[in-house]
Amino acid sequence: MESRPNWLPKGVDLEVPSAARCYDYYLGGAHNFAVDRELARNVEAAVPNVRDLAQNNRAFLRRVVRYLLDKGVRQFLDIGSGIPTAGNVHEIAQQVDPGARVVYVDNEPVAVAHAETILDGNDNAEVVHADVADVPGVLDSPQVRRLLDFDQPVGVLMIALLHFVPDSKRPQEIIGAYHDRMAPGSYLGVSHATCDHHPESLRSIIDLYKNSSNPVVSRTRQEVVDLMSRFELVEPGVVYVPSWHPDTDEDVWEEPERSIVYGVLGRKI
Repeated sequence: MESRPNWLPKGVDLEVPSAARCYDYYLGGAHNFAVDRELARNVEAAVPNVRDLAQNNRAFLRRVVRYLLDKGVRQFLDIGSGIPTAGNVHEIAQQVDPGARVVYVDNEPVAVAHAETILDGNDNAEVVHADVADVPGVLDSPQVRRLLDFDQPVGVLMIALLHFVPDSKRPQEIIGAYHDRMAPGSYLGVSHATCDHHPESLRSIIDLYKNSSNPVVSRTRQEVVDLMSRFELVEPGVVYVPSWHPDTDEDVWEEPERSIVYGVLGRKI
């Protein structure tokens, strides 16, 4: 077992891998532990392009944030954010407008601890330790109340999050609860893993993650559409993430379905 760092929050089990820390590993970060790296390397062996998948998902996040900035959105709630490493929401938004406000939310204490360090001194960005299913715990947190005004449009982001929320937790009802608190003109951005095409890749990930703290659930395109049923979908709707508003034609994969992740942005009318 890895020696326990002094800064590590209480309650973190270093014998159980975490999806947030594995994602950090795929993105080339250093905020992960031996147990995470073991799982991540097993995933790499089964799905050799998993780092490309993670980078592609992060690129989708950046494009969504830029799209929302172009629409005048200046406040963001990134739920299931993981560790806000380089190129994350606050950096993108505050490059455009230093007054843009961002709150990150994660239920992984290591991600939250590192986010607090990264955001130290940034008066317009904070982090909340909470679970997406605890809607009051997120929206009524002191950090959200200080920085975000839900009487004005807000960009809510659930990127690579909902495939860790099983049907038993009623993800559509969770989304509905956020929708009810969002002002008209607000947006919800979602990316979600699927077995619709090239199912062998995601099934390998599902099998490897089943004993982690974050088992993975696959959903079909129609199920992702259903999750977004209360929002008006921004064109082109639910598509594989390389095909959602690519920066250039070269950014679109020859087979976008190999990304195994759908992306969508919806607007509250």
